[in-house]
Amino acid sequence: MKLIKKGAEADIFQIKWQNSDAILKVRKVKSYRNSSLDSKIRKQRTIKESQMLSQVKSFGVHVPLIYFVNLDKSSIIMQEIPGKLVRDLPESKIIQLSKDIGKLVGTLHKNGVMHGDLTTSNFILFQKTVYVIDFGLSQNTIKPQDHAVDLRLIKEILNSAHAQIMASAWKNFLLGYRSVVGTTNYLQTIKLVLDIESRGRYATVV
Repeated sequence: MKLIKKGAEADIFQIKWQNSDAILKVRKVKSYRNSSLDSKIRKQRTIKESQMLSQVKSFGVHVPLIYFVNLDKSSIIMQEIPGKLVRDLPESKIIQLSKDIGKLVGTLHKNGVMHGDLTTSNFILFQKTVYVIDFGLSQNTIKPQDHAVDLRLIKEILNSAHAQIMASAWKNFLLGYRSVVGTTNYLQTIKLVLDIESRGRYATVV
């Protein structure tokens, strides 16, 4: 068992599961919470994430297969996608894939799912297919405001981690997104993204 990522909510390990490479996600105990409440929250979030992975797969979105869920340990064993994080790809490839990523996010939103942590580290390219990972913060919501928060986050990530290609990647992302959600929903969500940004700038000035 090899630790590959320590997160605020969970630790991610690389393991073997029935002779296959797999990922083990274990939700961390939060000592500042009442222990029985903490256990309940971690179990609920583990159930929610496993359900969400199954749900989005039914939309045609490529996600890891779930192998095993252990509620007592608040852990999920899932398929390891042996590709490359989009974050680590050449800039020209990220620009190219941004349209596909936009379509994936559009498919989630069109079906009432907010991912909650849209970064280029949560998309993996494997055999010419883009997979979406880490649904730990996802939720079912049809609120345009929630979808705008998703878009605002990935825009921020492009601007900070991929500043040199931000304009091209964001343009392609929006083309893909709009092609799935339609012009009316697209315009509504983008207006809300701009509203979020303007509030942020105002807060900074104040």
